[in-house]
Amino acid sequence: MRILLRLVKSLSPYRWQLIALVSLVLAVTATSLVTPSLIRAAIDDGLDKRSPDALFRVAVIIVGVGFFRAMFAFARRYLSEWLTNRTGYDFRNKMYDKIQRLSFSYHDQVQTGNLMSRCTEDISALSRFIGQGAVDMANLFLLFIGIIVLLFQVSATLMLIGLGPMIVLALVAFNLGRIQPPLWYKVDQAIGDLSSRLQENLSGAQVVRAFAREEHEKVKFGEKNQDYYNATVKVVSNWGFYMPTMNIFVMLSTALILWFGGQMVIAGTMTIGELVAFNAYLLLLAGPVQDFGFVINAAGEAIAGGQRIFEILDLEEEIKSPPQAISAPPLSGRVTFDDVSFSYRRDRDQLSNVSFEALPNQVIALIGPTGSGKTSLINLIPRFYDVTNGSICVDGMDVKSLEIKSLRSQIGIVLQTSLLFSSSIRDNIAYGRLDASEAEVIAAAQAARAHDFIKSFAKGFETIVGERGITLSGGQRQRIAIARALLMNPRILILDDSTSSVDTQTEYLIQQALAELMKNRTTFVIAQRLSTVKRADQIIVLDAGRIVQHGTHEDLLEQGGLYKQIYDLQLKDQEKFAHEMLFLDETNIEPADGDGQKPRQRERTMEST
Repeated sequence: MRILLRLVKSLSPYRWQLIALVSLVLAVTATSLVTPSLIRAAIDDGLDKRSPDALFRVAVIIVGVGFFRAMFAFARRYLSEWLTNRTGYDFRNKMYDKIQRLSFSYHDQVQTGNLMSRCTEDISALSRFIGQGAVDMANLFLLFIGIIVLLFQVSATLMLIGLGPMIVLALVAFNLGRIQPPLWYKVDQAIGDLSSRLQENLSGAQVVRAFAREEHEKVKFGEKNQDYYNATVKVVSNWGFYMPTMNIFVMLSTALILWFGGQMVIAGTMTIGELVAFNAYLLLLAGPVQDFGFVINAAGEAIAGGQRIFEILDLEEEIKSPPQAISAPPLSGRVTFDDVSFSYRRDRDQLSNVSFEALPNQVIALIGPTGSGKTSLINLIPRFYDVTNGSICVDGMDVKSLEIKSLRSQIGIVLQTSLLFSSSIRDNIAYGRLDASEAEVIAAAQAARAHDFIKSFAKGFETIVGERGITLSGGQRQRIAIARALLMNPRILILDDSTSSVDTQTEYLIQQALAELMKNRTTFVIAQRLSTVKRADQIIVLDAGRIVQHGTHEDLLEQGGLYKQIYDLQLKDQEKFAHEMLFLDETNIEPADGDGQKPRQRERTMEST
């Protein structure tokens, strides 16, 4: 009932449409209630008295009533369908908006397919009940009240006899309404799990094929499919048991009316027309009562769907702008970490007591072993997550005090695996600035070393890149992502400059694009290349969530410790390789390792290194 009341409240923007719909339901019910009385008049006043005029008059009225009922029924159906689709539209928008504003910590724990099923299946069930099931329920209620009043006027005794089975039927329907919602909730959960399995399989299709695990995935999908099948069968079986029971009570009521009503006609206390009308009223009620099982079933499905939908809509937004949020002015790029600690689930700190200051236009290189907290640190700056303790300030303003959109609009992000949307290359580059001119988009593409390959496509900037940019190579996607960040012209830049997954020439082009992107910005880099580390103004060495070393490349080499270990294991070979390539280039000697690279290719390798 709590869920249903919330659904009713959600319809407040459409109160006039609701009033019109209720009026139409009343009109359809009224025209339905008139027909049995007209049949009684035709029998008693026409047939019994052998009056053709009375029969003709009643026939004309029946046709007229039927015409108006058809018109009212059409309008009612149209308005109910409009309400169904409109409420579905509103709930989908609300859900989508809510999901957009939920924190990364929520998305870390929930499955994508489960959210998709809530936005589709659950909302469809909810809107169908609002526009159809609830209307049918109102129609049934009004019809039931009207028939009781009319039957009481004919014979109170016969009314009680006929409605006895109907009362039992109402109790059965009430019990069905109590049982169905939990069963439908399990069905909805099973659909969510099934959707999650399907979404995960489609996203990882390349991995599945590469490891020849099609049969294994088929079994896993089959298990989820079986769970959905079992949950659905349980609902249908339960509903299938109750529906015949309801029909039995309807037939029993009809039989009692014909038996006892027939006795009254024989005794002369009731006319044949009244008996026929009486039975017609019950048969008129029988259809909606039988449909009551469908309505209860739809209500159960809607309640289950509503519960899953409101679970999302009622979630507290962990990351949001404060009530008196400050709109961030144009930033200079000074970023201060003051005794910052952070944990994802408050069980173990990913960062502990981190303090440092990045000055405008500096490059801050973050280095450390896997799991040391590098990604956690950069995710705190645009408030993808909030600090557990301490504070982060930009230009002296706590990021928690700023309006989120105004903060993030001045922060550019380029990750190792850049996501592109299934739209044109132009739309992807202009994603952060939809009002950008064509000249600005082209300039950003040129600066990102992407213009040449874009123009090689038949449709140029209007080329559709496909889902997640799958039709482009890794290097092409990366350069478009860099162009996207360049067009935003952010004051603070966050990037992972790893280019290990691309060829040497593409790596060289990406490094040029990154160098262009980093000009005149405060840049935080998860460093994986010696060139990045060497040109950094500050190098922050993280281990187990703590800053263990902090300084320049030369200073840290002199200190020794973890940085020296990382340098010896990962970066020293890059430096040695660069010196060898420089020597080969200066002496113009072809390398003797037989790898087939020409001197110019070696020069590009040296430059990118």
